[in-house]
Amino acid sequence: MKVMTVWLDGLWDRNPGLVQLLGLCPLLAVSNTIDNAVGLGLATIFVLVLSNASISLIRHLVEDAIRLPVFVLVIAALTTCAELLVQAFDYPLYQSLGIFLPLIVTNCLILGRAEALARREPFVISTMDGLAQGLGFFMVLVSLGALREWASSTLILAALPPGAFIALGLLVALHQMIQSKLKDRRAKLTENSKDRRVRTTGDIS
Repeated sequence: MKVMTVWLDGLWDRNPGLVQLLGLCPLLAVSNTIDNAVGLGLATIFVLVLSNASISLIRHLVEDAIRLPVFVLVIAALTTCAELLVQAFDYPLYQSLGIFLPLIVTNCLILGRAEALARREPFVISTMDGLAQGLGFFMVLVSLGALREWASSTLILAALPPGAFIALGLLVALHQMIQSKLKDRRAKLTENSKDRRVRTTGDIS
């Protein structure tokens, strides 16, 4: 797997929050403020990077029959570490995040990356994938938090759960619009390149 593909998938092409729509429960519930979004986003990156790295290192030692329980055990241990760190260094944030911090262990993004990539790829690629996917999730979470916190000053709906769905829908629509324009531009560049080749071939003949 190419390094550029790993980064593009995580940050844009297969962004977990905008394209794969993974981890929607914490994404919508905790994104009512920027502080909460940043805190949960960093904790998710911590768990995702270390779980991918750990699972990649032990992938040859784990039998297929116990693969999933072992993966969940690794993720649960790292989630507990993240929870204790937040509790120790930022107790108000720990209280604000509440149940959603320990629920990182059930985030389908983390287990999905472990199952789809970390158990197949070497340490460096797996760690890089965890960082790319984590940053992609972090950017969506913080963008959603910033949008909702800004809008809540004039619209009470923005701070409520329906406002989270609306804000996420706007971000997904923006992503799809930009992606569509990029595809059209690439298609035009490809057509222009083919036309130039045809003209050059015709001139030589």
